[in-house]
Amino acid sequence: MTASLTTSSRRRTAPALLALALAFGLLAQPALAERADRDKPMVLEADNASYDDVKQIYTLTGNVVLTKGTMILKSDAAELRTDPEGYQFAVATSKPGKQAYIRQKREGVDEYIDGWGDRIEYDGKQEFSKLIGNARMARLQGAKVVDEIRGAVLTYDSRKELYTAAGGGSGDAAAANPSGRVRAVLSPRQDQKSGSTGGGSPLDLKPAPAPANKP
Repeated sequence: MTASLTTSSRRRTAPALLALALAFGLLAQPALAERADRDKPMVLEADNASYDDVKQIYTLTGNVVLTKGTMILKSDAAELRTDPEGYQFAVATSKPGKQAYIRQKREGVDEYIDGWGDRIEYDGKQEFSKLIGNARMARLQGAKVVDEIRGAVLTYDSRKELYTAAGGGSGDAAAANPSGRVRAVLSPRQDQKSGSTGGGSPLDLKPAPAPANKP
């Protein structure tokens, strides 16, 4: 049996991965998430759910799905906390061999930002998202992946428009990224005459400092 719950925040919270596509720097218009999502309640679904009324924490396990408008976060387990101001914070994890997944629709275009990580943290107050462990993000136009980036940790601060990607040591490397370094694949820009969405001045990627080599 699937448990379904709905929570509302008293303040507007920014959807996860807001404006992430700016980090890829290929589109003229700002990479804004669906504006209507900010006013939508958070809907929780899981096979099992418990709630700590004192700590204001939902603990969810089994086929977890968190939905806020067009934003979807899926995992095997998650904790969702609401602070006294009404902001929401989520930590999503999955079993070994699987990853937590997040999807966010962009405003006004048929584009999505997809993200995967062993752990995904969503901070509605700071408008900050963090993907940890074999992290990967992709921008899709319809069903087509046009940009992709991989790293040990990927973060996005939508207030500062600051994107960071941190590589890991060789021991943290995954099969899809054996070097453990940050790796990005960006599609070439096309002008509007070619039928693309166009491209403005790119927002510089800001990789985090590389970790020291492990002994």
